[in-house]
Amino acid sequence: MKHIIIGTAGHIDHGKTTLIKALTGRNTDRFEEEQRRGITIDLGFTYFDLKNGSRAGIIDVPGHEKFINNMVAGVVGMDFVLLVVAADEGIMPQTREHMDILKLLGVEKSILVLNKCDLVDPEWLELVEEEIKEELKGTFLENAPVAKVSAASGQGIPELIALIEKMTEEEVESKDADTIPRLPIDRVFSLSGFGTIVTGTLVSGTISKEDVLEMFPNGQECKIRSMQVHGENVESCYAGQRVAINISNLKKEELKRGCTLAPVKSMKDSRLMDVKLEMLNSTDRVLKNNARLHFFSGTSQVLCRAVLLGNETLGPGESGYVQLKMEEEVAFRRGDRFVVRFYSPMETIGGGIVLEPNAVKKKRFHEEVLESLKQKESGSAEDVIELHVKDFPESMISVSELAKLTALSVEEVKVAVDNLVKEGLVCEFPLKKDVYVWHMADELKCRNKIKKALKNYVEKYPYKYGMSKAEIHSTFMKKVKPNVFAMYIEYLSSKSQVVVHGEFLAPENYEIVKDDLYLQVRRKILSAVKPAGYDFKKISEINFGQTDSGTVDDILTLMVDTKELVKIADGMYTLQEYMESAKEQVIEKLKRDGKITIAEIRDMFETTRKSAKPIMEYMDSIKVTRKSGPESERISNL
Repeated sequence: MKHIIIGTAGHIDHGKTTLIKALTGRNTDRFEEEQRRGITIDLGFTYFDLKNGSRAGIIDVPGHEKFINNMVAGVVGMDFVLLVVAADEGIMPQTREHMDILKLLGVEKSILVLNKCDLVDPEWLELVEEEIKEELKGTFLENAPVAKVSAASGQGIPELIALIEKMTEEEVESKDADTIPRLPIDRVFSLSGFGTIVTGTLVSGTISKEDVLEMFPNGQECKIRSMQVHGENVESCYAGQRVAINISNLKKEELKRGCTLAPVKSMKDSRLMDVKLEMLNSTDRVLKNNARLHFFSGTSQVLCRAVLLGNETLGPGESGYVQLKMEEEVAFRRGDRFVVRFYSPMETIGGGIVLEPNAVKKKRFHEEVLESLKQKESGSAEDVIELHVKDFPESMISVSELAKLTALSVEEVKVAVDNLVKEGLVCEFPLKKDVYVWHMADELKCRNKIKKALKNYVEKYPYKYGMSKAEIHSTFMKKVKPNVFAMYIEYLSSKSQVVVHGEFLAPENYEIVKDDLYLQVRRKILSAVKPAGYDFKKISEINFGQTDSGTVDDILTLMVDTKELVKIADGMYTLQEYMESAKEQVIEKLKRDGKITIAEIRDMFETTRKSAKPIMEYMDSIKVTRKSGPESERISNL
C-alpha cells in the first residue's frame, strides 16, 4: 500500500479547507480562531482512503501571507499538490508565491483545482481557465490536469478523486521505507498520563516502537513509547505517513517546530551551511552580501546572514554559491531544499539546495572554494562512491574494490568513505588488509530483518538463548564474508541492538523467563537425578506429561549452562556437585596409585559398569584422565 501525502496551496479564501472537507468529511481547522475567521492559520491534517488501496494523507496549508512559514512546513514529504484557484477570482498574488515556494522545494506534480465553479457561468469559467493556463506556462504546473469543482456543493468531487487515484498509480513513486528515518517536527504538545507528543510527516525510512532516536538540534536521545498514524496505534510507521509519536526523556519546553527526529549521530548540529541559491525571476529584490534573511527548510524557520561567495550581488533569476550563517543551531543533510524570504518586508525571493550542511568559514571569491562547491553540486567523489556502495546491498564492498570501480586512489576512496561515515550515510568494517563498506539504508534494512527474526525466534523458543550466529549468517547475510559478519555482530552488540550469548543472538534486553513451565520441568529433572546418584538415569525415562521433548532439551541446556547439571553422555545428566565430588576422588586415586580402571570407578561410586564408563569418559573430556594401555585403564592428565 502506498502512503501518499497531498498538499493544498492557493490564495486565502479560495476554498482549500472546504475542499478537504468535501474529500474527507473532516474539518482541518483545529483552532477556534481559524473557524471564527474562516482562514487556516496553522497546518491541518487529515486523510482519506482511495479505491486502489492507497491511503492519502492531506495537509491543509495556510494561504494568508502572514502564515507563509506554516505553508513551507506543510510541503515536507509532499508527493503532489492541489493548487486551488477560485473560479470567480483567478490566480492571486498569494497563489503565485505558493507556486514559487513549491517549485523551490522540489514539488513537481500537481492538479489544478478550479473551485467555486457554481458561482460563475460557463462562459466566464472557460475564460478564467484560459487565463490561468496562460499564466502557468513555463511553470511546473503547465501540463497539470484540471478539475472543476464546487467544494461547497460537491460538484466535480468524484472526478477529482478519480484524478488523484490516477496520479497515485501512474506518477507517484513509493517512498523508501528502508533508508535512514527522518521526521521533521511540526507540532509539540503534552498529554496528561503520556508526556511529550511530537507530530510530523516521516519523509524517509521506518520508525518502530521502542526505537532509540536523537532529537536534532536538541542533541538528546529519546525512546519511542508509542505511535499513532491517523489516530490508530501502530507498532511501526513508514515514509509517507503522518505520525504522532509519544517520546520519553524530553519535555515539551525543550522542543519546538523545526526539530528533527532521526537515528543517533546520523546528523550534526551546525550554524554554517554552504548552499546553491537561486533567485526567483519574479522577485524585485537584489540580494546583497551579508543580507539578513528568513530561512525555511523542512519545518525549520531560522534567521540567517547570506555571504555571497562568488558574486557581489544576486538579482532576479540569478544563482550563485552562498554561505548561510545561521543565528541558531540547525541540523540538515546534503541535498535538502530550502526557501529564503527577504527580512523586511517578508517576501519570498529565492531558494535552493544544501551542498554542505556542516561547513567551515570560507573566503569570498576564492577559486578553490568555488570549484569545490561546483564539484559538490555536480556530484563529488562521495556521491559517486555512495552510488557504488548502494550497488552491493547484500555483500558490502571493500575500499580496494571501490578504488577499481571509480578509478580513484585507495587513499582518495578512504577519505571519501570517512566523510560518508561522518555524514551517517555508510558504515565501515575494517579488517587487517581492507575495509568493507555498507550503505546505512541497507544496513538498517538488514538489521530490522534480523531483529524481527530474533524476536519471533525467542517467542517460539522461550528457553533458548536465541538464534545461532550461523543461522543468522546463512539466512540474512550469506554473501558477507564470515570475518566481516563477525564484525557486524559486534557492531550491533555495541549499539545494544542485539544480545550476544556465546554463539547465539537474541533481541536487545532479552532475558530468558524462568516461568511455571520451566520450574515444573526443572523439578521433575532434579527429582529424578538427585536420588539416582551415580546410577545415572536417562532423561527419556522421565515422564514430562504434555511437555514436548524440544522444550525439555532447551531447559536441560539452560540447567547445564547455569551449572546445575552436567551432561555425562547423550540423554544422561547428573548434578554438577556430584561430578565435582567425583573429580576430586578420581584425582586423589590417581595421585595415590598412578592409574584408575573402570572396575575401580564402579566400586568407588557404588554403581554399575554401565554408569562407570560414562564417568571415565567424562574425566577424559575435562582433561583429568587420558588413555594409556588397556581400553579400561586411565592415567593422570594433570
